[in-house]
Order: sequence, then C-alpha cells, then structure tokens
Amino acid sequence: MNLSAETVQTVKATVPVLEEHGVAIVEYFYKDMLSENPELLNVFNAANQRSGRQQAALTGAIYAYAANIDNLDALTSTVQRIAYKHVSFNILPEHYGIVGRHLIKAMAHVLGDKASSRILDAWSEAYNYLASLFIDVEKTIYHEKENAEGGWRGTRPFRIRRKEKESDLITSFYLEPVDGKPVAHFYPGQYISIYIRPDDYDFHCIRQYSLSDAPNGKHYRISVKREGSEASKGLISHYLHDSLNVDDIVQLSPPVGDFFLDPEETTPVVLLSGGVGQTPVLSMLNTLTINKSDRPIRYVHNAINSQVHAFGKHTRALSSQHNNIKQFLFYDAPTQHCSGHDFTGSLDMDSIRQDIQLPGAHYYFCGPAGYLSMINSTLKSWGIPESHIHYEIFGPDHSV
Repeated sequence: MNLSAETVQTVKATVPVLEEHGVAIVEYFYKDMLSENPELLNVFNAANQRSGRQQAALTGAIYAYAANIDNLDALTSTVQRIAYKHVSFNILPEHYGIVGRHLIKAMAHVLGDKASSRILDAWSEAYNYLASLFIDVEKTIYHEKENAEGGWRGTRPFRIRRKEKESDLITSFYLEPVDGKPVAHFYPGQYISIYIRPDDYDFHCIRQYSLSDAPNGKHYRISVKREGSEASKGLISHYLHDSLNVDDIVQLSPPVGDFFLDPEETTPVVLLSGGVGQTPVLSMLNTLTINKSDRPIRYVHNAINSQVHAFGKHTRALSSQHNNIKQFLFYDAPTQHCSGHDFTGSLDMDSIRQDIQLPGAHYYFCGPAGYLSMINSTLKSWGIPESHIHYEIFGPDHSV
C-alpha cells in the first residue's frame, strides 16, 4: 500500500492548520475517545493526561507525520521507538481502528467547515497507512519477544523477591518470575513496563522503568524514585514504595527499547546521568564490568547530594577496581556531610571535556529534559557525530 499523490499533497497542505488547531484537535480526541472507550484508561497514563504531556506528544507526532508525509524515511527511528512503547503497553491492531475513528472525528469537530471531505478522506488514508506501518513493526517485535528464550507476550506475573532502599528517594525491586522459568535477555539500557492496579483504583496503571542491572537470565531489577509529594506525588512510584512488599506479585511486559549499548563493541563509552536517570546507564556500566570490557569508560553523574544519590558506593568501587573506568561526580547542593563528589554545582561539560571527549567515543545519557538538551547541544557543538549520541527520554516522546 502506498499513499496517493493527492493524499500526500492534501495532508502536506494541512500543516499550517495543524500548527493552529493541533492542540484543540488532540484535546477533543482524547476526551471523546476515552469517554466512549473507558477501557483504554487501562493504557493511557492518567498523570500524563492531566499534565498535558500526552496531548503535547501526540500533537507533535501528528505534526511531524504531516510535515514528513512525502519523506517517511525521516520518521523510521521514531516509528521504531514508539512501536517499542506500544508493545510494552500491549497495543493491539484493533486499537488502531478506535484511535483512527476518533482522530478523524476530532478533526471534523474542531476544524468545522475547514474540514472538507477531501481533507478528511486524505487524513483517513494517511492514518490507515501509518497504522499499518506500526502494526507490521509491532507484529515483528511481539514475535521476537514471545519466541526468545525466556520470552513471553503481553504480561507475565513476577514476584518481588527483594526490596532495597538505595537512597532517601530511590528503592530497588528485584523481580523473579512466578513460574520459576528463565527470563528474557535484554540489552543494557532497555526497559520493562509494570502493570499495577492500586487499591480502590478503577483501572490498571502501566509505568515503564529502565532495568538497572546487568542481564542475568534469572531476575530483573528496577530502581524507582519516589516522585513528588502531596498533590504532585506520583501515584505508582509512591504505591511501589509504600504498599508493595516482598512476595507481592506484579505483572511485567518483556524488555524493549531502542536506547541500549552493545556490550560487544570496542569503542570508548561515556555514560552520563542526572538523578534517577542513572538507572539505564548503570545497567550499561554493570554489564561492561561483568563482561570484563577493556574499553575506556567514563561515568558522569549529577545528584543533589549524597542523601539522594543512589549506588554511590557501588560506582566508586567499580571505578577504583577497574583502570579503564573513571568517574566524575557532581553534587548540586552538597551538605556538610557529603563526601566523595568531584564537583559542586550542576554538570559543567567543559570542566571535564578533556576527560570525556575521547576519539570515537559513543555517548549515552539519561535524565531530566533540560539536562538532556544541554548535553545534546554541547556534544554537537564539540563536533560529535549524531550517530554517536544516544539518549533516553522518560515519559511521552518529545525532542531534546
């Protein structure tokens, strides 16, 4: 199936309209779809709905699709990244029909007389084409995950075997499959989704957490930050910390994600993290050391202070035990009890440039959006090729 030239031209011509009305279309879309299909509240993150992050992400995605309708190769990596997220949410082909119907309805409602039958027909064709791309990519991922050693499709019950406090804010959960069978391999940096239905809550909540340790075939570890407090507290992070205990059972999706490190490569590696963004890069660091990699490794971490800094002793021990690893630790606001950090204040890339700008190095980083943007722009200003820059974004997809 290929898009007709008329459809491409019509969708391309709607870009200015989407710039003006995109947010209103998406807001109407979600309200309408979820009111008629409340079961989808088991899929969509209510917190991201309330904050507007989900709406903003979808608005951007629709705009990007329209702007690149005549060059869809430019969206290949985005389609792959979103497809992984869809698989972690167990999105099925029939869901695309529901979304498409309500999206076209939202366009017709918001645009009114501007939404001619020609425009709506073009967008229906364009949406169905995009849906078919996602369905095909996701079918392949589902098949791979289901048929891998220790793999499965959908969700699988896991028991909390160990719960360990790593700092004032971060707690690790060690998760073993209830059936006692092996668990699927993953690449360091990838994530799982955890499916939880808190007490007195009408719908399941799905949250994605990076795996924070090296793969071992027996269990997974996630390290979760207690997010916010009072009115702004994260529902699931607090539920995990306060209500789930050893021997409780949760449902997990298979590991997925396009942000990962290949342990077999030999190029230098620079790992950078801010706050709980350390979880995927910690998996990378642990995997490299377990594999006895002799690649030059630089680990740069930014925390507020030692009270909230998780895994500090562990990473210091790794850097002292391995000559190829050098750690650089920044504390934003160290207390009088803090020690072991190298710098006071936020990450200053220029202060460590001579240590981390290594020939041929690949850079992997994760943390808050502003942190990612700063690192990304700095690396590009240094002339680092885009193909050597890798980062993970928590939450709905957006650009840094």
